[in-house]
Amino acid sequence: MHYRACPLCEAICGLEVETQGDRVVSIRGDREDPLSRGYLCPKAYALKDLHEDPDRLRKPLRRRGRDFEEVSWDEALAEAGQRLGQLRKAHGRWAVASYLGNPTVHNLGAGLGAILLLRTLRSRSRFSATTLDQGPRQLACYWMYGSQALLPVPDLDRTRFLLILGANPVISNGSLMTAPGMKGRLEAIRARGGQVVVVDPRRTETAELADQHVFIRPGTDGFFLAALVHVLFEEGLVRLGRLEPHLRGVDAVRGATAPFSPERTEARTGIPAATVRALAHQLAEADGGAVYGRIGTCTQRTGTISSWLQDVANILCGQLDRPGGVMFTTPALDVPALARKTGLVGHQGLWRSRVRGAPESLGELPTAVLAEEITTPGDDRIRALITVAGNPVLSAPAGDKLGQALGALELMVSVDFYLNETTRHAHYIFPPVGPLEKDHADLVLHALAVRNTIRYSPRVLEPPAGSKTDWDILSSLVRHIARAQGPRAALEAELATRAFSPDRALELLLRTGPHGAGLGSLFGRGLTLAKLKAAPHGIDLGPLEPRLPGLIGTADRKIQLAPQPALEALAALRRELGAPRAEGLVLVGRRELRTNNSWMHNSPSLTKGPARCTLLMHPSDAAGRGIADGARVRVQSRAGTVDVPVSITDQVMAGVVSLPHGYGHEGAPARQSVAAAVPGASVNILTDPDVLEPLSGTAVLSGVPVEVQPAG
Repeated sequence: MHYRACPLCEAICGLEVETQGDRVVSIRGDREDPLSRGYLCPKAYALKDLHEDPDRLRKPLRRRGRDFEEVSWDEALAEAGQRLGQLRKAHGRWAVASYLGNPTVHNLGAGLGAILLLRTLRSRSRFSATTLDQGPRQLACYWMYGSQALLPVPDLDRTRFLLILGANPVISNGSLMTAPGMKGRLEAIRARGGQVVVVDPRRTETAELADQHVFIRPGTDGFFLAALVHVLFEEGLVRLGRLEPHLRGVDAVRGATAPFSPERTEARTGIPAATVRALAHQLAEADGGAVYGRIGTCTQRTGTISSWLQDVANILCGQLDRPGGVMFTTPALDVPALARKTGLVGHQGLWRSRVRGAPESLGELPTAVLAEEITTPGDDRIRALITVAGNPVLSAPAGDKLGQALGALELMVSVDFYLNETTRHAHYIFPPVGPLEKDHADLVLHALAVRNTIRYSPRVLEPPAGSKTDWDILSSLVRHIARAQGPRAALEAELATRAFSPDRALELLLRTGPHGAGLGSLFGRGLTLAKLKAAPHGIDLGPLEPRLPGLIGTADRKIQLAPQPALEALAALRRELGAPRAEGLVLVGRRELRTNNSWMHNSPSLTKGPARCTLLMHPSDAAGRGIADGARVRVQSRAGTVDVPVSITDQVMAGVVSLPHGYGHEGAPARQSVAAAVPGASVNILTDPDVLEPLSGTAVLSGVPVEVQPAG
């Protein structure tokens, strides 16, 4: 029996994997894992499918015209690295771009390799899934606490009141909140006399379990949270507690939210004023309460305001850094320190995109501008792109147009084990070994967990002879790119890749982390890599503990409750209070338990059963358009059009339709034979690359205006 963590989503559940030779016999939940406690979702079984998938690439591919040919590792890496270096030298650093998909965060070797790659390229043409997902949340935390890596999470196992906005943690098991077995954790809140309230335009699986579900019009979370904060001041519910000396800007927040009474915001949000006032009292009076918002609050036009105000509400109620409230973890690996040491520190607006002038946020440009940066002529045009574990053609706005742009690149290099909608445009594809064939320890997700734990996952199966890990691939590319820049760069890259290898980096990070043994101790009582490897089920480091004010990293060492950009954005929102609300349908996304990233649609065990890519539509909206349940409908936005079947349901509020993400494999390459047979359309044909959340540059994927009519 082998023990390891599942790397497929943020829950990092502990696994028991039984093998016979090179075959996976069974996958079960590890009951001794201190975080997941035996919980397992269906996605874990995809690890077996992935290991056995005949479509998964095992050798590098090189483009030859419209086709690909297998080529040796040495030849392909040398060619790709040399060409990248030459393009960089000929056209400047900005001409070589990178895109990192979210699986990079779930992969020790890929994460460390990506850091080295970015440092080697030194290009401002940096893109990732961050600007399609959590950018506003990280930006708000950078403003308030001094680091985008300081993200407080609900102390779920002691919480007594939980207000959930734009999140469906029963399906995601947490997002920017690692919490496997979320259904059981929510039930435990209610069992100890607490309450769970969900505010969402869809009655999600989480809402079905909650004590109360409140419909909200998509894109208006900023109005709702401003009204919530308004009530806290107006009704004397502010309780700053011991953090009061460490706060700056309380009066400024009071003044900025004064116009947002719940009576004035009701017309925008659809939430009755009495409901807002009741929720404010529940949060303020709870013996351990938390506001938790996620992707639905981030990928909308008020994303950063919403992310900022949810923390403001928690702080004003005295729920920050308090057991049962929202707390910072004490992880084995000090992620904020790692961000500082590797140069991944926060800043905003230091440069802008070449075509649209969109500002960078936290070191990245919006992924929504990538296509125009490739296709628009001029100096510093992107001519080469490196993608790592990403499929932006399905995950970015106007993905169909992005696919066309990728075809115009002079060079594209992809690290991925599938030939998919994005990598089909690559000139070189480098497939790493599968998750069960490499060692792993999570750098990031334990730092967002609702309990302090750490786990090392040794490989379960021996990798095939001649294969390479993500670290092997990326470190080799770094060395080849550096050689094209000259002897000094080559020497620096050689030394960096040796010193920064996964096991060496992990040993250093463990020893210097909050629970570490220190650098000079051979027999200390703290954590070392050897001790971690000797604990097959992981190590329980205890519940979350108060950590403030010591963690605050702002210039004056105070929590900034009123960042100036946020106040200015809220003032702009104020002008909309009296404006008429736009009529018509708006589109929101959704996620399902059996899928996380688009590659999972090539897993037979996850795609069996009824078709899941259907448009949810309220009965009144369907009746007014002459649409019957199960019929095919045409959904049209300013950006594009898709045809999908409709499911008529009161799970969505009137005026809202919902389509899941990650689909749209029609015409997929033969290397994804299962996915090619999965019906569905890409929701990101409908999302508009010209519409960005103004502060973080995050794509607006929720609240997209659409028209729906019978197809044909």
